[in-house]
Amino acid sequence: MKYLVIEIQTTEGGSVAQIVTIHDTLAEAEQKYHQVLSYAAVSSLKYHSVVILNSKGEWHKGETYEH
Repeated sequence: MKYLVIEIQTTEGGSVAQIVTIHDTLAEAEQKYHQVLSYAAVSSLKYHSVVILNSKGEWHKGETYEH
């Protein structure tokens, strides 16, 4: 099983960008997840989100910072 970490960045004007990384283990995916959250906490973006999905598309966890 692989794990996808999807970072979603939304500007004040509504533009959306995403960054997807793929990890071999859940532990590695969670490491990346928390790394992204550390940046999102101080981000100047309107919304800065991150989610973990497995390779079957099942949601594992997610969080959003709204600034």
